[in-house]
Amino acid sequence: MHVLLAEVFWARRADAAVVIGAGLEIAALGMGHGRVAAVLGLAEGTVRDWLRALAGRAEDVRRHFTVVLVALADDPVMPAAAPLTLVDAVSAVAAAHRAAAARWPHMLTVSRWEFAGRAIGGRLLTSPSTAI
Repeated sequence: MHVLLAEVFWARRADAAVVIGAGLEIAALGMGHGRVAAVLGLAEGTVRDWLRALAGRAEDVRRHFTVVLVALADDPVMPAAAPLTLVDAVSAVAAAHRAAAARWPHMLTVSRWEFAGRAIGGRLLTSPSTAI
């Protein structure tokens, strides 16, 4: 059986994209999975799974959304390099969403994480062996 999911959900994830994205952004600020889970009111294992999943493909995500940024922006401003690839990936998603919103203002009605899910086919947190 196949199920079609809106951009608000990602494959194999029970939480909405905006919730997962908020957790990734909080983690990118330096909080561990336990504190992120407490802030979001979720189980630590859930957040730990998100962070592990993104860590396994953060470089691919960063690369994909950097290409999206360059394709959409007239004069792209690249995010500053960070010491962690998770931070780089989160920054690249945010920058690509800003570029999309600058080109198509209606994109501001879509969260950056719904945008990310749509731009990457909902595979943001899937296995690293799944091509982006």
